[in-house]
Amino acid sequence: MKTKTKDLRSLNPAELQKELLELLRAQFGLRMQHTTQQLSNTNQLLNVRRDIARAKTILSQKAKQS
Repeated sequence: MKTKTKDLRSLNPAELQKELLELLRAQFGLRMQHTTQQLSNTNQLLNVRRDIARAKTILSQKAKQS
């Protein structure tokens, strides 16, 4: 679920907030899988965390511009 920065920058703040919510839900699901030892690729958790940080950064940049 790797999200590209270019794609995130093209979204408006409402869409970006929706994407962030989806990423947070994905992170929760991956954390539960990891806890119950059902997650085989733990790199997915790291990638989602980075995508969340990327989305939050762009959201705050757009808030400063407005």
